[in-house]
Amino acid sequence: MSLAYAILGLLQQQQRTGYELKTNCFDRCIAHFWPADQAQIYKTLDKLVDQGWITCTVEIQSDRPNRKIYNLTETGKTELLRWLQSPQPFATVREPLLVQLFFAAQLPNEAIIYLLEKHLTLRLRKLKELENIQLPNLYDQQANREQVMQRLVLDLAIRREQTYIDWLKTAIDVIHHQQDYLRST
Repeated sequence: MSLAYAILGLLQQQQRTGYELKTNCFDRCIAHFWPADQAQIYKTLDKLVDQGWITCTVEIQSDRPNRKIYNLTETGKTELLRWLQSPQPFATVREPLLVQLFFAAQLPNEAIIYLLEKHLTLRLRKLKELENIQLPNLYDQQANREQVMQRLVLDLAIRREQTYIDWLKTAIDVIHHQQDYLRST
């Protein structure tokens, strides 16, 4: 998936400035599964305008810098719908910790445990962030279709973090037991 389609989806919801896309959308929800920095967002917005998928209107402000407001065009809506219906390739996952662990046999157990515990702390923090996102329950009759889709994505993100946390705890336990075994022999 490219950043462009995330932006098209957000602009389908409502018109936004680049700043609003970054702070209200990416930083608060989408960054949990597709992070983007401000430079990437603005670069992509320029490309989308060039492609005719969005328009940009400048709002003159006397007390602040002018605002660029972006809107989805009909061509952009068509492209978004096409993409939404297209199967996506399996994602390539890169996990630096797993590469470290794969080659960590040469490290003392304390060093390995330290790495795992630091990562566990980060994952617990991430899980808490995800759990604090306010969306209706999947079976809440008051939830609209958009909220249900967002909740499905959030639930997977929470489950993935919990699975990773469980695995980290197991890995730490295994290394501790290995350490105890080596002391006893």
